[in-house]
Amino acid sequence: MVILSVDYGDVRTGLAVCDKKEILATPLTVINESYQPKLVKAIAEKAAEAGAEIIVIGLPRNMDGSYGYRCDECRSLGAALSEVCSIPVDYQDERLTTVIAHGYLSDNNVRGNKRKANVDAVSASVILQSYIDKRKNNA
Repeated sequence: MVILSVDYGDVRTGLAVCDKKEILATPLTVINESYQPKLVKAIAEKAAEAGAEIIVIGLPRNMDGSYGYRCDECRSLGAALSEVCSIPVDYQDERLTTVIAHGYLSDNNVRGNKRKANVDAVSASVILQSYIDKRKNNA
């Protein structure tokens, strides 16, 4: 099943996608849009292009597991996506994914503007990989 993941940000939103066998999550793109209706349309278009069957949105929970205001923003994005497209929306805990993404980029000597341009898509792939792993463990 092809799954598209979303790392929702105020300015940049990263997207990642996995293969049909749900083996590997790969960064797809970063959308530079802060106006939610335009962002929702862009995500829906990318999901359709990728043939996504599920959209997974990262939920930025607090370190103690509680939900903060940003989780409400992510759920609002999910509700808006559900209205625009028929692809089911699910959520995945995204604690520390940006830190992990920066670590991957550092390990590969990606610095400066190139890092800034890619970190959100890499973070989306970390979210997606953890979602895939969770699905396999629950199966």
